[in-house]
Amino acid sequence: MFLFKREKDLKAFYKKKKLEHPDCTIGFVPTMGALHHGHISLIERSVSENDYTVCSIFVNPTQFNEKSDLDKYPRTIESDMALLEGAGNNVVLWPSATEVYPPRLKTKLSISFDGLENVMEGYFRPGHFDGMAQVVKRLLDMVEPDKLYMGQKDFQQVAIVGNMIEQLSMPVDLVMCPIIREKDGLAMSSRNVRLPRKDRVQVPVIHKTLKAVSRKIKKQDISSIKKWAIDQLSLPGFKPEYFEIVDGRTLQAVANIQYSDYIVACTAIWVGEVRLIDNMILKS
Repeated sequence: MFLFKREKDLKAFYKKKKLEHPDCTIGFVPTMGALHHGHISLIERSVSENDYTVCSIFVNPTQFNEKSDLDKYPRTIESDMALLEGAGNNVVLWPSATEVYPPRLKTKLSISFDGLENVMEGYFRPGHFDGMAQVVKRLLDMVEPDKLYMGQKDFQQVAIVGNMIEQLSMPVDLVMCPIIREKDGLAMSSRNVRLPRKDRVQVPVIHKTLKAVSRKIKKQDISSIKKWAIDQLSLPGFKPEYFEIVDGRTLQAVANIQYSDYIVACTAIWVGEVRLIDNMILKS
């Protein structure tokens, strides 16, 4: 496995590989490190579909609303590297902030995302998606992959990146991979390790609620389902920010399941000081 810290070195490496194998394909998995089996499932998917797989590890400062959150984000490069090598990953891109955002390079995007960025996560984390899209665009320019692999857990993020790729006519295919869960249903996340034990035993209620909503959606009206879901998630120490049932393409709230052929339930909950997100596709 190769490790690169500079864009020019990575591109020189692939230029050589392309000369040897002109038809070789590159898969890309962008991460902020603190890798878990959810990330590794993306790597394994890319490895199975491409000649080379690149994983970037970069804790992006532009998508954190609070500097304290940026400072708290775990950095586990040694264990990350071991996991990636075990999964068959070929290349790791581990750039500095100045490599990703060189002083003289304009990296800020001046596009709108058709309202995708203003609801749910965008409402509660203003500016987050601008920073996320900025770094994904920059990393795509650095890696130049054929396929980009992202996880369904960050459903809104995937929708916005897809919108960006379409608007900018970027030559990359976006692949959304299923959520990987713990045995009790909790969606895997680097934040899970911060959950106190007393809260950790209760968080499976999130997945249980989503599964119940998938059953109720055909029998009850959506407004009453959303109210029921919020009640289920309002345990002591839990603070739901939202529970929305939306069109999977526009991310706008759906009033009736007959109005859309692609429906997703999305939620965000504070559990103590840890914020968890999850979703489930209800109709596709």
